[in-house]
Amino acid sequence: MGLVNCFEGFSTFACQPLVNVHDVVVAPGWRGQRIAQRMLALVESMARERGACKLTLEVLSGNTSAMALYLREGFAPYALDPAMGQAQFLQKKLA
Repeated sequence: MGLVNCFEGFSTFACQPLVNVHDVVVAPGWRGQRIAQRMLALVESMARERGACKLTLEVLSGNTSAMALYLREGFAPYALDPAMGQAQFLQKKLA
């Protein structure tokens, strides 16, 4: 029905562990039943148990349904210093 793939990382700014939500998927026949919401709640609970300071994830700007879910669940654009603006995710392809 659904899958959330996460990995633990470390926030050098907070000097604490964090959990990155790398993949969230719900099978088409199960969508609209708040499965992703329940999976994210479980991830949050487990992250808190592990002493994580935050959850992180990335989402494509055109994925409006996922963005709406994440905003409803308390995620927000990333900014270490609001005066400097939001962080941008960059890549450099090597192959």
